[in-house]
Amino acid sequence: MIYLNNKLVPEGKALISVFDHGFLYGDGIYETLRAYKGTVFMLDEHMDRLFRSASMIGLMVPQKPGTIKKAVYNTMEANRLDDAVIRITVSRGAGPPGLDPDLCPKPTFVIFASAFKKYPGQYYRKGVKVAIVNTRRNYNKALDPQIKSLNFLNNILAKIEAKKAGAYEAIMLNYRGYIAEGTISNVFFAGNNVLCTPSINTGILDGITRRIILDIAKELKIKTMEGNFRPEEIYNAQEIFISNTTMEVMPVTEIDNKKISPAPGKITKMLNRAYRRKVAGYIKGENKA
Repeated sequence: MIYLNNKLVPEGKALISVFDHGFLYGDGIYETLRAYKGTVFMLDEHMDRLFRSASMIGLMVPQKPGTIKKAVYNTMEANRLDDAVIRITVSRGAGPPGLDPDLCPKPTFVIFASAFKKYPGQYYRKGVKVAIVNTRRNYNKALDPQIKSLNFLNNILAKIEAKKAGAYEAIMLNYRGYIAEGTISNVFFAGNNVLCTPSINTGILDGITRRIILDIAKELKIKTMEGNFRPEEIYNAQEIFISNTTMEVMPVTEIDNKKISPAPGKITKMLNRAYRRKVAGYIKGENKA
């Protein structure tokens, strides 16, 4: 069952127009959420970012936050899901071809949910391979990275490069050659007991999971540094991991054919365990509310 505009419909009837500007031009926004045991993690934070993205492109979200939250849970319930991945998509809507937003009188609003499929256990036990690719992250003055946009061609080109290199994830640099982010992940690395990650100023999305990890690190008294980092700095790291809503904290065992050993490292293990405790505490607290 798919939540389309203001009602649940069977997947086969969840149809949008070929003139939808999300389809024609990538004109829209989205959020991906994770549900654990029937509770959607950090739902308020995702709502805030959805509406921020919408305001930054002049898009009116056709539902209020409270209505969207209910719709998310209704969609999960209709599909009998507890552990799920949910995606909320809002496009400019259908209208005649052309770039003028006023051509589209009504946005298209979609929620779909699917059962969460666990990542292979070896990814967490042994780590994954990443590659720094030639495709640069979009210049932040051309397309603000704080807009979680439907237009993913930049990331897709980077993913193609990573696959050709036999890597699980691509690491993109910004236009100045500093480490930015992965195609679907934020990047962390550690050395000399300092946890480093590119700053928002490098032109990256302020990942919700990224912020949680930094907060947890501070709680654990792990020194953190957000800044501008060159590739050679991550090559010399003792630990590397990537993160997002669904993968949480995933260790990296190899970058551009350079082995990172041992993977996962001490800090990565600590943060992985602490992140899962954070999730468990959140679920317990929400269920009590």
